[in-house]
Formats: sequence, C-alpha cells, structure tokens
Amino acid sequence: RPHVVPVGVFYDPEAGTVVIGGAAGTNMTSSKKFRDARKNPDVAFIVDDLASVNPWSPRAIEIRGRAETHLTGGEEVGKRIGAMMPFDPAWIAIHPTRILTLGIDSDSFVLSARDIHPLP
Repeated sequence: RPHVVPVGVFYDPEAGTVVIGGAAGTNMTSSKKFRDARKNPDVAFIVDDLASVNPWSPRAIEIRGRAETHLTGGEEVGKRIGAMMPFDPAWIAIHPTRILTLGIDSDSFVLSARDIHPLP
C-alpha cells in the first residue's frame, strides 16, 4: 500500500538525484519508507505550497522515479549536499523519471509534465 509521510528532501546536483536522508541516530533502515523502497523501487513524492493566499496561488512538484537504497555513506552525502542536519548512514537516492509541476513554471492551475530520460 502507498505510505505517505513527511520526509526531508534534498537535491544532489552532482548525481542528478533527489536524496531522502534521516537525521543521524534515527536508524533509517528500520523505517517503512526505506523497507518499501528496497522492496519496490518505483517511488513518488510531492512537495506542495501556497505561493500566496490572495490571490490563491498553489504550487507543487511531483517527482516519480526509481529509488536506490544505500546502507552506508549517508553522513558524507549529507555533508556534500549541505543538509541542515547530520545524516544517518542509510539513505535513499531517487533517480527521476517523470516530473509534474503546478504553479512552478506556469499558472497555478496549469499542470506541466515532462519525462526524464537517463543518460546512456
């Protein structure tokens, strides 16, 4: 079943991935999100926001992709990408395959979508 919980999301420009990292000491490997990503790497997440309430201006980005779970290295990745907190050793990298936006590159009520093709 889908599992929807708040997470910390960071962009890794060097790898072209989105990183999900837990705070040091949280034991990311015991989280349902980590276990689910290991079992089925087809994942999606969404970030939504209100740019303004007057006028009502919602905006959102949904990223769909393939998750890659890592048991080690989170501390270094967190430092490299400038995370606000030290990372747990375990972490998730999401390789985007489709990006949908609302109110980011267009009007608040116009959906935009594009596929991301991996480099050869």
